[in-house]
Amino acid sequence: MALYQDQQIRVTNSLSGKKEVFEPINEGHVGMYVCGPTVYSNVHLGNCRTFMSFDMIFRYLRHLGYKVRYVRNITDAGHLEDDAEQGEDKIAKKARLEKIEPMEVVQRYTVDFHNILQKFNFLPPSIEPTATGHIVEQIEIIKVILDKGYAYEKNGSVYFDVQKFNTDYQYGKLSGRKLEDMIANTRELTAQDEKKNPQDFALWKKAEPQHIMRWPSPWGEGFPGWHLECTVMSTKYLGETFDIHGGGMDLKFPHHECEIAQAEASNDKSPVKYWLHANMLTLNGKKMAKSTGNNLLPLEIFSGENDILSKPFSPAVVRFFMMQAHYTSILDLSDDALLAAEKGYMRLMEAMEVLRDLPEGEQSDFDLKAWKQRCYDAMNDDFNTPVLIAQLFEAVKAIYLVRDGKQSLSREDRLALQQALDSFVYEVLGIEKSLNDADGSEKLEGTVQLLIDLRNKARANKDYQTSDEIRDALGALGIQLKDSKEGTTFSL
Repeated sequence: MALYQDQQIRVTNSLSGKKEVFEPINEGHVGMYVCGPTVYSNVHLGNCRTFMSFDMIFRYLRHLGYKVRYVRNITDAGHLEDDAEQGEDKIAKKARLEKIEPMEVVQRYTVDFHNILQKFNFLPPSIEPTATGHIVEQIEIIKVILDKGYAYEKNGSVYFDVQKFNTDYQYGKLSGRKLEDMIANTRELTAQDEKKNPQDFALWKKAEPQHIMRWPSPWGEGFPGWHLECTVMSTKYLGETFDIHGGGMDLKFPHHECEIAQAEASNDKSPVKYWLHANMLTLNGKKMAKSTGNNLLPLEIFSGENDILSKPFSPAVVRFFMMQAHYTSILDLSDDALLAAEKGYMRLMEAMEVLRDLPEGEQSDFDLKAWKQRCYDAMNDDFNTPVLIAQLFEAVKAIYLVRDGKQSLSREDRLALQQALDSFVYEVLGIEKSLNDADGSEKLEGTVQLLIDLRNKARANKDYQTSDEIRDALGALGIQLKDSKEGTTFSL
């Protein structure tokens, strides 16, 4: 019997705004679609948090025995700069600035995306389709929407008619917005605007002469609107109605709202049963943004090459840190938070090693069955990883009590606890087992600090030759020293 038959999950459905019992459309099978990256730059740490949340959900569903088809797309065309109808395609702009082909941009940053996710120990999705690989399907769905009267063509572009759609369906039901309010709060169209109404959005945009990425269509050469690709790819691989659609909270409106409208206009049915949204990641209490300098890339955290954190942190520690907050909560990243997460991660990893050599008693003082169900209860409550982690540390406490001779654990329970911890930590949370690496980096840090102290002593004695030799020797090993008013730090 599959685990999911004993464990009932409840999820926070953005569509209803309520926590609902999760019941897949087809028993034992789950179809899940998550909006992937627009590959025109290095993957943002906030995006990593979103994808990590759904990697965790994917892992837990599989752990329960569900057969999951997980689709996560790559946006490699059609995403304009202002996320609306104007501006330049983000990928085309990058290609123009760097004087390379758009597909070179796509390739470079798709590889970066995969490399970073691999470092974070992500499972690959079942299917990873691209927007450019589905141009034909996007053109076909536009034809259907036009034939049904929910879109109109103007000067080689095709726009979705939101007001017409709203007479038969409800536009705004995911974000809780009313079309009347949206109309009242938007500016009037100018004579240059092609759209009938400000709320209308592009299904197909005519390519101006300078636009590099273009495809032939019944309406002339152009490119698809950003919202269209997800409707096409999700329904192609998961069916006209599927179980879970995920993404960042920032995509709820207009992107996901438009997805629903396109699907209902073309298929006459709501496309998704459960909409799940992950919340944002902040840095030192502020929104992460390149423009303000309040920004960190994943590799900058792993290498320590940044002016924000005191030291490098491993991908496993960063993942453990992110799992300490519920996926629907805002999470603030800071040096103190990562240092605390590293300490907790080390304690958990060490306890799992201690468990393997624990003395075995005739009976157990630890109620393994009740503890294990509390772990499942946490995950069944909308994938509540912080509560699960709290339960993991209840087991850690018990392990050390047994080690210190204050409690007893039978052989059977010791093996069962070991298996349960392996499942929850490695399989469900995706936290990599890297105790030796963690020990190694702690020893490395201590060794380098000793050399820094010796170098400082040499400099104080004006022995600059020894000081330079220490710096150069470390540099040859790939360890760079950075001197500042606050002291000397190092990075790998």
